[in-house]
Amino acid sequence: MLSDLNLGDGNNLGTTNGRIALDCSVRHTRQGHVCISTTDFFFPLVDSPYLQGRIGAANVLSDLYAEGVGDCDFVLMLLAACRDMNEDERTICTKEMVKGFNDACLEAGTSVSGGQTVLNPWPVIGGVATTICSEGEYVKSDGAQVGDVVVLTKPLGTQVAVNVHEWRVRQTPKWQELSKRNIISLEQAEDMMHAAVCSMSRLNRHAGSLMVKHHAHAGTDVTGFGILGHAQNLMDNQAAEVGMEIHTLPCIANTSKVEESGVLDFRLLKGYSAETSGGLMICMKEEDAVAYCKELEDIDEEPAWIIGRVVEDPNRKASIADDFKTLEVEMKG
Repeated sequence: MLSDLNLGDGNNLGTTNGRIALDCSVRHTRQGHVCISTTDFFFPLVDSPYLQGRIGAANVLSDLYAEGVGDCDFVLMLLAACRDMNEDERTICTKEMVKGFNDACLEAGTSVSGGQTVLNPWPVIGGVATTICSEGEYVKSDGAQVGDVVVLTKPLGTQVAVNVHEWRVRQTPKWQELSKRNIISLEQAEDMMHAAVCSMSRLNRHAGSLMVKHHAHAGTDVTGFGILGHAQNLMDNQAAEVGMEIHTLPCIANTSKVEESGVLDFRLLKGYSAETSGGLMICMKEEDAVAYCKELEDIDEEPAWIIGRVVEDPNRKASIADDFKTLEVEMKG
């Protein structure tokens, strides 16, 4: 839609044409450093304004982490307070959103140093995250090589979990159908939503900080385009003529069951179900990937998986194998 506007100046690092970046703007500063910055915002998907703020911060920071950095130097907050709430509701909701956002930033070792606030029909929170580093302290997103494997650091299925939660709370016909057909129980639906919230609010900081150590060649995060959409974007950005074959889809427990029920086609198993604050998808050599997954699980106490491989392909196509398998990911604890 915007391709004819000729955006960008050819000086972005880690992109094949140096123009608009994949996840972040990556630029040399006049002083010879590298400035990595990104922006994002988050509409209400959860009942708690505190968690909305926390997930919003995790979502903003995730693009930085996808560049293989573990530290953010500062964050600007973008905040929209809901004009349709009464004053007491707006005050409580806005304070809780900001608290959740700020707590996540503090956990990330960074701070909110400014921003902008407006009134809006919906409460919205997001921001701009920036880090300054040197060459060798981040991973350019265009270096995937034939023979690399693909790692995913969070399970899929957040969109399914959030929607099922909404159906259950509102007692919609879709929830009634799931219950009547014994597709999913009330307890399973609650566990599924809890797992999704825990995943969305967990920072990708450690996943990003380990990328340089384990010689990652390229990475992105999995969000609104779904895993296959982001895989395709990543392959389109590569210097080499490579594609990606995905053979494993780790999914939050019971989300694939909901998908297969036919109550609603989220396109989860086709790779296009939107994720919020999803995991990093990283290309690296297999021996590095095994060590990376082990170290990350030791730190985060959550698994990461090898889900695919990079193949030679002049068409740069990302695809899900016909014989792919799903993994049911149970929440720990």
